[in-house]
Amino acid sequence: MLAAAAAVRGVNEGSALPQAIEAAASQFRLDRQADAATRGALQDLAYRTMRQFGTVRLLVTRMVSRPPGALVDSLLAVALTLLIDNEGKRGSDDKASDNDRDRGGYTDFTVVDQAVSAAASEPKTAHARGMVNAVLRRFVRERNALLADARQDEEARWNLPPWWLRTLREAYPQQWQALAEHANTRPPMTLRVNTARVSVQDYLGRVADAGMAARAIGPQAVRLVRPFPVSMIPGFDAGDVSVQDAGAQLAAPLLELADGMRVLDACAAPGGKTGHLLELARVHVTAVESDAVRAERIEENLARLSQQAEIVVGDASRPQTWWDGEPFDRILADVPCSASGIVRRHPDIRWVRREDDIARLVNEQRRIVSQLWPLLKPGGILLYVTCSIFPTEGEEQARWFGAQLPDAIRLQAPGQMLPGTQTRDVAGSGTGGHASLPSDHDGFFYARFQKRP
Repeated sequence: MLAAAAAVRGVNEGSALPQAIEAAASQFRLDRQADAATRGALQDLAYRTMRQFGTVRLLVTRMVSRPPGALVDSLLAVALTLLIDNEGKRGSDDKASDNDRDRGGYTDFTVVDQAVSAAASEPKTAHARGMVNAVLRRFVRERNALLADARQDEEARWNLPPWWLRTLREAYPQQWQALAEHANTRPPMTLRVNTARVSVQDYLGRVADAGMAARAIGPQAVRLVRPFPVSMIPGFDAGDVSVQDAGAQLAAPLLELADGMRVLDACAAPGGKTGHLLELARVHVTAVESDAVRAERIEENLARLSQQAEIVVGDASRPQTWWDGEPFDRILADVPCSASGIVRRHPDIRWVRREDDIARLVNEQRRIVSQLWPLLKPGGILLYVTCSIFPTEGEEQARWFGAQLPDAIRLQAPGQMLPGTQTRDVAGSGTGGHASLPSDHDGFFYARFQKRP
């Protein structure tokens, strides 16, 4: 709990949650191998707290008159998250169901006791253990009234910043509430089967033999009923499967690849889509990534898949610094964006992103695509992708590209895929013409452009 609090504090100070978790694990000397279970618990607690952060942050503000320090505030946020998760399933440890325990349904007594012990265990927070005990016991006594009052506040009710909610309301007046609620759900674990090695049906048999329930939800997509560590997933280490959302699995097929093509994967890290490209056809892929550390992730992922690509550390918006002058048949422009479509997987995004970031990202997206377009052969296809549900990064951008890119012909593509909604059939998906996805995918925007031959 204390390590999770340190991670939450890190997000409050501007860090992305994965980096904040790593920093907390290092601070509390949690070795990746020796303390795998504790690190897993740290991650679970931190991610849960981010999903409830609007609510618990307001509760702390209202219940604590004299702030005891950032780490104690964050510890209270973690503990309150667990107590909120207990709504409707309070009781003794003996009576808690296995399903409740899987969801973290600890008893109120356990949560309060462990939070006080966590505070007492650290010199920087030990002075506040009495206050932690008093605040959490008060919440247990007055839970319903305190929550009802807090949820009159819009940010606390939806656990999204006001500007984010305003954007959803304006863009999706009939759907914004469903989208806001969906942002706070836990995402499924979806696998991409390398069908060049194993069929989906055969892989489902392997999963069943391992005691895991799963079902096929796309041409290569298999969704596990419950998540497991990748070390337990059959064939993961051998490269037979990868973890990839069903919506993200549309990108590579939409490029309509053929053997021998030169393909540019811009902004390629961590390499999930790069690997998918190489699984679908014998193509030469140049994977460009501006961050040298993230570029190493591409290499690691491809090594697991026994695939190779030309990995370039460079700025996609400045191809003159890395391009060899040979045009590409296909370009995948998976550009930086708000990540508003994957917020349930990355719940910290809503708290670290700022409204004025969007205009900057829109300009960056335009700059990248405009600079990449001249690298495309006549007759070639560029696929514009964002993991966003904000129209300024989606359809508005596609219209701008259609008007600004010389010789651009807009082709059929999925367009805006909203999370939690049924996706219509998608033409050109590389599955005999059409493929449909279930509702439980992340949010993406896809637009395809062909350069006039």
